[in-house]
Amino acid sequence: MYTKEGKMKAVFAFYLSCLLSFSYALSSNKIGINYGRLGDNLPSPYQSIELLTSMKVGHVKLYDANPEVLKLLSGTNLHVSIMVPNEQISAIASNQTQADQWVDQNVLAYYPTTKIRFILVGNEVFSSNDLKLWLDLVPAMKNIKTSLTGHNVHNIKVGTPLAMDVLESTFPPSSGKFRSDIPIQVILSLMKFLNGTKSFFFIDAYTYFAWSDNPTNISLDSALLKDGNVTYVDTESGLNYTNLLDQMLDSVHFAMRKLGFDNVRIAISETGWPHAGDIDQSGANAYNAETYIRNLVRKVTSYPPIGTPAKPGIEIPTFIFSLYDENQKPGAGTERHWGLLNNNGRPIYEVDLTGASPVNNDTHLTESINNNKPYKGKIWCVVASDASLAALEPALDFACQQGNGTCDELAPGKGCYEPVSVVDHASYAFSSYWAKFRSDGASCYFNGLAVQTITDPSKSWIMPIPKCVDLKMVLWILLLES
Repeated sequence: MYTKEGKMKAVFAFYLSCLLSFSYALSSNKIGINYGRLGDNLPSPYQSIELLTSMKVGHVKLYDANPEVLKLLSGTNLHVSIMVPNEQISAIASNQTQADQWVDQNVLAYYPTTKIRFILVGNEVFSSNDLKLWLDLVPAMKNIKTSLTGHNVHNIKVGTPLAMDVLESTFPPSSGKFRSDIPIQVILSLMKFLNGTKSFFFIDAYTYFAWSDNPTNISLDSALLKDGNVTYVDTESGLNYTNLLDQMLDSVHFAMRKLGFDNVRIAISETGWPHAGDIDQSGANAYNAETYIRNLVRKVTSYPPIGTPAKPGIEIPTFIFSLYDENQKPGAGTERHWGLLNNNGRPIYEVDLTGASPVNNDTHLTESINNNKPYKGKIWCVVASDASLAALEPALDFACQQGNGTCDELAPGKGCYEPVSVVDHASYAFSSYWAKFRSDGASCYFNGLAVQTITDPSKSWIMPIPKCVDLKMVLWILLLES
């Protein structure tokens, strides 16, 4: 799509001018953006760097150490975070030579003209069940740091981004503590490393997920950082909270304090709000996304720094997730709708990344379009209209191979065997699979081959479908019990 550079220049220049609404002057370098590239329709790396520069962000975080991107970042004022993939951690942990080679190839080849400032070892390592990976994490971080020191590089910090599930308890914030299934020597070793190198505890903090998992007991205003509308007092600490993000961050602060590491600073490696999602994903809309990002930026760019109730006045480096919508990310619909920009580089909603907008500056979108209430109707999971027939067959096989009677009715002689076609059988299999495994995290996606619909396919489907589809529970899911 972006190979015809000459043809695209005029259009791209127009979109760059649109992006000036993001920011005219950057009073702080605390705001960063995650630049993920899991999409087949994204602007080129060159165009992406141009977009980031026009948005006047201070930092960009990569999920690898891509040579093309790192070369293009050379000479820019962007501070760069690169990442060691999870699958390379054990090799680097076991051998200093491996660490030296990684640093040579991915850091020294571009530094200092590319302003690499963070090396993040792994991504949400403790969210996996790989004990060996847990044990290898800090040794890998130490080897990377040793290699940097050996080359007299002292302005690159080494860290690791963790999800909120690293904590066993998060509410109230004063109860925060690390998970008991993670060996204590691993946590202590990590904390000693971060403290000794004056690095940050990187945390992925999403108020959206906390709110959407418990919308009855968590205020949406609190999740959107609408300070002042809701107040919570932690009776143990006596601290007063006006937004959910502060509660989440302070639960990490208290967890570290209990281990004797009160001086390790926090950085937010990922945070954001989805602007769209599946029908059953409440609150995923552009109004909320714009509101959250505007309030977040205002909070973390404030001067003097605001910090949190437990750590007032402390700056919190923050990376917004994400630059683009990434259409190849698997999972529920929100996974593909976190971007500030769409795939032509144009803003999805207006955001001032300087935090300079007046406090009373309302979002440019209307709240009437939101979907903040849980959807209580029926939803069907059907084959997408643009699904590739060649890709449907392996997806059908996958759904049927999961067991639990998912495709029993598709056997010869059974009620849904006829008509015999990949599309018809896939529609049944997708719905059956989703009905049986949704509670375990399954989604109606199938690599883009399936979509949700609130329209009964037995009444509107262009192609013939099995007669049994509209008679069985597998075609719909009642999302919330009345």
